[in-house]
Amino acid sequence: MGRLGERFRWVAAAATGATVLGGGAQSVGDEARTSTRRADPRGDMVAVLPAQAPHPSLGHHADLFGRFVGTWDADYSFIAQDGSVRHSRGEVLFGWVLDGYALQDIFLSYPKPGSTDERKMVTGVRFVDPKTDKWTVMFAAPVFGVAIRMEGGAEDDRIVLRGHDDKGALLRWSFNDIRPDSFVWRGETSHDGGKTWRLEEEHHMTRRGGISGSAR
Repeated sequence: MGRLGERFRWVAAAATGATVLGGGAQSVGDEARTSTRRADPRGDMVAVLPAQAPHPSLGHHADLFGRFVGTWDADYSFIAQDGSVRHSRGEVLFGWVLDGYALQDIFLSYPKPGSTDERKMVTGVRFVDPKTDKWTVMFAAPVFGVAIRMEGGAEDDRIVLRGHDDKGALLRWSFNDIRPDSFVWRGETSHDGGKTWRLEEEHHMTRRGGISGSAR
């Protein structure tokens, strides 16, 4: 399996806790699925979820988020109301799924050494409307009981997504300082209709292994 196929093992690893060898969703045949089912009853879903590339119908629209495909080391910063900052480490993984019509991310945070806390995992599935170039993100954090819908796209040299939390506050999530091997993710909230914004999260990402080949 090529380098691109290697990147999508994260889907199987995240779902099963183990590495599952296999190709993308579009190359999985009935025989392969049968073999996987015999080895692991969870294998069918794991085998068909990832895609090796965006669907051809997306064209250049896939590039906005497609460049993030791969694994990123994360330095998370959570900013409290009093200005204090809590740091944690983790990783972020991006890959094409659902026959290449959507891009999924998984944000993982690790417990501090010696802590009895469990790791935390949240995910987002994003897809683009090629007619409008608007992206929709469905974010799910079951461990926190949170589900959020965000929409947006490119704004100058950033990517900005907007939505609401479950209490009606405005949310603004953005990808900033985007480079081939790094970017900064910011999460902001407004409680006055967008007049003022408070920065609540700022996460610095570094591509694992440095600059790779094509992200698509």
